[in-house]
Amino acid sequence: MPEVLPYIPENITVHLGPPDSAAANVRVPFVDYVKNVASSEIYPTWDDSALTANILAIISFALNRVYTEFYRSRGYDFDITSSTAIDQKFINGRNYFDSVSRITDSIFNDYIRRMGFVEPLAAKFCNGTTVTCEGLSQWGSQALAQQGLNSLQILRRYYGNNIELVNDAPVRGYTPSYPGTPLRRGSQGPSVVQAQVMLNRIGQNYPAIQRVATDGIFGQQTENAVRRFQEIFNLTPDGIIGQATWYQLVRLYVGVTNLAELESQGQTFYAINWQAPNSLQSGSRGQKVSQLQYMLRVMSEYVPSIPPVAVDGIFGPRTQEAVIAFQRFEGLPQDGIVGPQTWNALYNRAITLIREPELPLSQFPGEVLSLGDTDFS
Repeated sequence: MPEVLPYIPENITVHLGPPDSAAANVRVPFVDYVKNVASSEIYPTWDDSALTANILAIISFALNRVYTEFYRSRGYDFDITSSTAIDQKFINGRNYFDSVSRITDSIFNDYIRRMGFVEPLAAKFCNGTTVTCEGLSQWGSQALAQQGLNSLQILRRYYGNNIELVNDAPVRGYTPSYPGTPLRRGSQGPSVVQAQVMLNRIGQNYPAIQRVATDGIFGQQTENAVRRFQEIFNLTPDGIIGQATWYQLVRLYVGVTNLAELESQGQTFYAINWQAPNSLQSGSRGQKVSQLQYMLRVMSEYVPSIPPVAVDGIFGPRTQEAVIAFQRFEGLPQDGIVGPQTWNALYNRAITLIREPELPLSQFPGEVLSLGDTDFS
């Protein structure tokens, strides 16, 4: 957290024991981690729909640990443990079952989430015989498969009808949520919005933290809220969001919203007004340009012809090049100017991908998240 677009990590670091044990860490490809856990947790002779449902639960739970930075925000140098009391069973060096490998290779970059939420579902599970839980029953899933239910129907029996599958999420190396440099008075952009949203939500539990505008501008109001947060949680009260303050924000935000729990309050998108501007063009600056650049950056992950851009709020040559590439892709006039037509096409493309998952996505090997005027507070 709070990476807005969940992705599949190329690798995952597993601690071979409980969090505070002196056990070793191993770094393995994410797809191999899933195969290992699935081969350790379920029977290879089960029906494919049961195997698929269980593997999707394994993937989603692990992604939730990575996405929420559950352990890293607490100062650990790993993403997940092998302790079945709190995570999933991982046996370092074990062989994988052929049926598990076959299915995992085809769905390792799919995961479960609740409709309208961003974070991968913390899809807890248990064997359903010697141990029961509020999540998926492994043996129960096989019984449902034998009754003819498909994998999504099985998952909805346990996690509710308000879940959906994200297909073909992008794969990339681990990227910490911390923006890399401290945020302070004068900073602008999506990272500031993320901090403001976290402050506001934490402030619901700690009223001494003043609510701030989620405008992406680090002004006096945000600085005061940061300083108060730092005072409450025994951090240096300098009003600057360095790495220690950032990860304390992440840890508290994940905690108060239960993002790492099966029943969470859910994270949606930024509370920013995404209404189309009159016109953005070369030389334009400000929050609307940052929003434009964010949407272009998302699109560039799925459309190779659209170059990635920096989200700096400055409409320069690189942003203009990306706008023209999107206009070409969309069949719009290629003038490099973002008026309502281009803005709405870009916005609606993302909305369509999230709300119409059955549409053919041959040009999009992934899914773009909703950019609605909503809040994760």
